Amino acid sequence: MNAVTYDDVHVNFTWEEWALLNPSQKSLYRDVMVENYRNLTAIGYIREGHNIEEHCQSSRSHQR
Repeated sequence: MNAVTYDDVHVNFTWEEWALLNPSQKSLYRDVMVENYRNLTAIGYIREGHNIEEHCQSSRSHQR
């Protein structure tokens, strides 16, 4: 069994896809991604060259 990585639990929406989500779906996405980040960091996972928390927080700015 292979270890789970951030890429395994990350969903990357295009701007067009993001625009199709309703506010509750966007909120759920942010909540799940922040929880995923916290779970991965709790077990010591660090993704080199990327700030996962910053990425999760930037998803909040997708609100268009």
